[in-house]
Amino acid sequence: MIFAKLKIASLVSAALKEIGMADVPTDKDIVAMLEYPPSADKGDLAFPCFRLSKALRKAPPMIAADIKERLVSDSLIDKVEQAGGYLNFYFNKTAFASEALAEMLTKKDKFGGSDEGKGKTVVLDYSSPNICKPFHIGHLGTTVIGHSIKKLHEFSGYKCVGINYLGDWGTQFGKLMVAYRKWGKKEEVEKGGIDVLVDLYVRINHEIDGDPDNNIPGNKELADEARAEFRKLELGDPDNIELWKWFKDISMKEYEKTYAQLDMTFDSYLGESFYTDKMPEQVEKLRKLGLLKIDDGASIVDLSEYKMPPCLILKRDGTTLYPTRDIAAAVYRHKTYNFDKCVYVTADQQSLHFKQWFKVVEMMGYDWYDKLVHVPYGTISVAGVKLSTRHGNVLLLRDVFGQAVDKVRSVIEEKNPELENKEAVAEAVGIGAIIYYYLLGGINKSSSFVMDDALSFDGNTGPYAQYTYARTCSILTKAAELGKTADIDAKDAVITSDDEFALVKQLALFPEKVKNALDSYEPSVITHYIFDTATLFNRFYHNCPVLSADDDKVLKTRLALTKSTGYVLKSAFSLICMKAPEKI
Repeated sequence: MIFAKLKIASLVSAALKEIGMADVPTDKDIVAMLEYPPSADKGDLAFPCFRLSKALRKAPPMIAADIKERLVSDSLIDKVEQAGGYLNFYFNKTAFASEALAEMLTKKDKFGGSDEGKGKTVVLDYSSPNICKPFHIGHLGTTVIGHSIKKLHEFSGYKCVGINYLGDWGTQFGKLMVAYRKWGKKEEVEKGGIDVLVDLYVRINHEIDGDPDNNIPGNKELADEARAEFRKLELGDPDNIELWKWFKDISMKEYEKTYAQLDMTFDSYLGESFYTDKMPEQVEKLRKLGLLKIDDGASIVDLSEYKMPPCLILKRDGTTLYPTRDIAAAVYRHKTYNFDKCVYVTADQQSLHFKQWFKVVEMMGYDWYDKLVHVPYGTISVAGVKLSTRHGNVLLLRDVFGQAVDKVRSVIEEKNPELENKEAVAEAVGIGAIIYYYLLGGINKSSSFVMDDALSFDGNTGPYAQYTYARTCSILTKAAELGKTADIDAKDAVITSDDEFALVKQLALFPEKVKNALDSYEPSVITHYIFDTATLFNRFYHNCPVLSADDDKVLKTRLALTKSTGYVLKSAFSLICMKAPEKI
């Protein structure tokens, strides 16, 4: 669609010069002004003239009439109609399809991408689970949203550095060490892995918190003991370091299974612990700048001037907090990668935290403070109850994936038992269903996870989209067996129905949708685009016979539409972390 917008922009620009406009908007500005009409009967693109009224000192309808009178004819434009202050452009369907299909068939899986990020580096901090805790459904947000944002940047030409900033430091490890030494057994942990560590963590938190509803007091001494053990860990106690490394190794084995299912890799797994020896430099800098103040024994940066609570840097016992580590990590990343953007993908509950330490970085005089970006997403609950590993209320991601894969496997056994690579297909479709369901609502929306809805294969779902892609592959395979190809010269394309034209216009929108998703950090733009594309392709498929078309140009045009749909859907799937099985 971009080529059509550029063509219209050049025509409008030339007309404005003919009118005698002193400062004609650039073609880029005119492209930005173009709108998509609400219905096909009002044209394919519309140019609103309202913003030109001040410069031309005329009413929009008069400007529209003047421009229309001076527009030169072009093979891409069938007609132009004035509607008040709008000019509605109607494409020559065959000319538009010829140019659009030629571009898609030439670029193939590169169609939709760009080089806007060429020479720029983006660091992305996402997933970042707390070790000793298994992935639950709440972790799906930062993981798939973050990876999708990375994919969008890569597709747009950026060099991307994916960082899994493991939560491998903090008071919770003092709790776990106390719990393990009191109640744990090495052989049980080695056998049960991360699940046993979670049970120990939940148990000690119950002991510390007590049960106020039943008048069972908490154990403050146990909490003090846990803080003391973490303090020993920070000071390098050999026994605690050894135990901490063991906990971390057990956790990583579990995480690697999930990342393999999601087909994800990271460039760095440097967690919070890596910055232990890098934090003192930043704390000292805050002192020298006079920014560090003592408040009830804790070291803080006062942010009242910016209408924010103070940013805690050190606890009363001198141990560090999340802002301390995040500041040290940001400084290290800028030195290491010289990023143009550093993107953090976390739940919206952490929005204040990021605003605070971003402001502290600015106050410290780091001139790259404005390159730090926080992408918050809505939290997810189960049956309306907030997830908490601490209290044992979680829905494990491996269980969710397992149920989804089991359901798809049963459908395959019933519908297509002879399918090759059944297990791989079941995993691709099952996990894809969960990802698609999660991303559909938009990242800013908090939601309650409902398993039955996620695993429904009807309507706007991942399996529906993946099945549509598999259908394009099936059509092309049969065409090849019959000696028919989608190779088509642009000038030979023909459009014989509204369904064909609607599909080619939808496919041509893909680059704009990628740009929109990239700029807004919103993967759901792609998810909705996938559904709309699949819907239009299936309508085209049912109403426009492909392999049985009796005219060679019609056949090749429809094959080209099928092939282009396959390219676009496969690329779009990749952008939201879904796989594209060719057979289902």
